[in-house]
Amino acid sequence: MSIVAEAPGYLQVFSDGSVKRFASEAVPDSAESYSDGFKFKDVVIDSSKPITARLFVPDTHGSVSQLPVVVYFHGGGFCICSTTWLGFHHFLGDFSVASQSIVLSVDYRLAPENRLPIAYDDCFHSLEWLSNKVSSEPWLKQADLSRVFLSGDSAGGNITHQVAIRAVRSKTYQVEIKGLMLIHPYFGSEKRTKKEMSEGAPGDVAMNDMFWGLSIPEGSNRDYFGCNFEMQDVSAAEWSAFPAVAVYVAGLDFLNERGVMYAQFLAKKGVKEVTLVEAEGQNHVFHVFYPKSEATLVLQQQMSCFRLCSTTWLGIHHFLGGLSVASQSIVLSADYHLAPQNRLPIGYDDCFSSLECLCNNASSDPWLIKQADLSPIVSFWR
Repeated sequence: MSIVAEAPGYLQVFSDGSVKRFASEAVPDSAESYSDGFKFKDVVIDSSKPITARLFVPDTHGSVSQLPVVVYFHGGGFCICSTTWLGFHHFLGDFSVASQSIVLSVDYRLAPENRLPIAYDDCFHSLEWLSNKVSSEPWLKQADLSRVFLSGDSAGGNITHQVAIRAVRSKTYQVEIKGLMLIHPYFGSEKRTKKEMSEGAPGDVAMNDMFWGLSIPEGSNRDYFGCNFEMQDVSAAEWSAFPAVAVYVAGLDFLNERGVMYAQFLAKKGVKEVTLVEAEGQNHVFHVFYPKSEATLVLQQQMSCFRLCSTTWLGIHHFLGGLSVASQSIVLSADYHLAPQNRLPIGYDDCFSSLECLCNNASSDPWLIKQADLSPIVSFWR
């Protein structure tokens, strides 16, 4: 019996089809107490497959009643890794605190034993679990399913894209996806990029080709729709309905070029909001290898800013509602584009546009036409 494919230190595939994965340092399931500002536990998505997940909940000290939900898919070329691994655990636990969000990180079935699209099926199934369990799982009592975000790194970024397409096409689950956050997404094609053809690239190319060969359906090539995003049949209406997307790339990452191409592709297809953010001087999935680094902290802050703060937040909502009563005034609270994806002066432009909207609708909107007095306008921005 010989080794036919190998990622040294992570994976060996043998000629008889058997697979050996090398254990990495993992964090076992926890007692349900808070540590480092969050608590976590493992849950079963589907025992028959099996599909499991790790649930992270921040300690809000009782100050917030509803929290956004981030559904996360780990990377590993579809063949290795687990959400229990130390790097993923620290990154996601800290992110739940930084973003004040509930994180559900899915352990899907791995290739080559379970080739694509099985990982896509498993991860989409996690949305059904979330929808079904929100009323019965105590740890989800604060989950706001009208503010759900999909995220993942490397192969998990690829999965994020595929789950989003399925979600756009399906109205089955009571989950409203507000945005996608793809970290160093893993895509490919039969056509090589400039970076893949550059001097010194053969080792990276060979490793990528090996993982694709192990994960896509047998008989397929790298133009399989799950590998090459340009090969998937998605209608203009579906692209128009796509959530806002943030693509995070690393400056030294061999896959940087693919991430940039993906962001450009979405913009050309008419996705309404696409943001590209680069971490200069960083390598692929640095946040997993160095979950406590300054660069990882910056990434967590960038992701926390992406569509997570809104005028719909409970505290802002109660404050402005109370203000309208106390001052006997009409309050129009604007949700402007957020930095760092949309740096100043974009926030200023958006908020100035709200004044134009107010003036244009004062004579036609039923809520404004009778009582809105535009002569004394007081500006207040969150």
